[in-house]
Amino acid sequence: MNVFYKIFCRVYQGAFYLVSYILPWRIPESLKGAGSIKELPAFIKSKGCFNPLIVTDAVLVQLGLIQPLLDGLKSEGLQSVVYDKTVPNPTIDNIEEALKLYKDCKCDSLVAFGGGSPIDCAKGIGARVARPNKSIPKMKGVLKVLKRLPPLFAIPTTSGTGSEATLAAVISNSLTHEKYAINDTSLIPHYAVFDPELTLKLPQHITSTTGVDALTHAVEAYIGNSNTSATKSQAIDATKIVFKYLKRAYDDGTDIEARDQMQTASFLAGMAFTRAYVGYVHAVAHTLGGFYGVPHGLANAVILPYVLEMYGSSVYKKLAELADYANIAAPGDSVEVKAKKFIKAIKDLNASMNIPTKIEGKWKIKDEDIPLMCKRALSEANPLYPVPKIMDAAQITSIYKMIQG
Repeated sequence: MNVFYKIFCRVYQGAFYLVSYILPWRIPESLKGAGSIKELPAFIKSKGCFNPLIVTDAVLVQLGLIQPLLDGLKSEGLQSVVYDKTVPNPTIDNIEEALKLYKDCKCDSLVAFGGGSPIDCAKGIGARVARPNKSIPKMKGVLKVLKRLPPLFAIPTTSGTGSEATLAAVISNSLTHEKYAINDTSLIPHYAVFDPELTLKLPQHITSTTGVDALTHAVEAYIGNSNTSATKSQAIDATKIVFKYLKRAYDDGTDIEARDQMQTASFLAGMAFTRAYVGYVHAVAHTLGGFYGVPHGLANAVILPYVLEMYGSSVYKKLAELADYANIAAPGDSVEVKAKKFIKAIKDLNASMNIPTKIEGKWKIKDEDIPLMCKRALSEANPLYPVPKIMDAAQITSIYKMIQG
């Protein structure tokens, strides 16, 4: 990679870091605790919203998880409309279809009920409401919305994406197989509900992969070059919680304390990376989602150890610090040993929850797709992501080869 391009990337990141101090960041107003979903209908009404569009997916409707919310809204005298066609890695088609429903039914607010996909879909709908003459592709990138969205209530039913706290909406284009983020502080949800009871029925494979997704957010935020004191603290706390409680939640899905703590970890990690950004793990993961539909949490979980090893000595110091905070390393270990123990701890955690070490099976990575995926991953990451080491096409290509089943 041209040395002048690397300099450009660092200058760009430095400038964006300075600009971030004047952006209108917000922390969602929240309802917390077991059963807090029951408080939401009255809460929505208190905010002057009377006709919300509920954005969710068919599985959650079939499981009946959303029905108590619908009953509560009705008892409060509110009208609601449900859009339940959101797919994993939500598409532009999802957004446009739901937008039409929003307009036809004269909705005044958005309620996102589900994992990262429904929340990102709702953000996309909100962006289109705020910018009716601007298509989703034209909002790709950073600060392309810059207008207030309708009131957005986020109800996460998984613990990992952190979408309830972030400025990002990750959208897929089903025609081009491209997956990219819209990043704008206006996309941060206004309100969030953290009810651990909503996560009790999560299958083990979703508990594990979304949990490591949260860890990925925390680690990528911490090792990047755009941290603040707040994002460092959030990333550290999220990392500690994941190592302490994720396996518990995986082993016993009814462990309400572990479920509650994992919701906290997801939120903290989301707060950290929405300000400090992510890195090559996400850039590569997004291409796998766009090309093959690989679930985002699974992609991140598989990729994370490989990218950390590829960074080499550039991340030893910060990984050693995380190892100390998470009680992974011994006091007498060198910085390098601590860092490598931290990476091994991630691998061991993955293995203990049956997360594979490769992307395989129905998501087989095709050799002929790698050049375009590599190009798109680099385009996403550079110059925006403040990564500890700027990689070139050969290094990113080698990551695809390492995770290839």
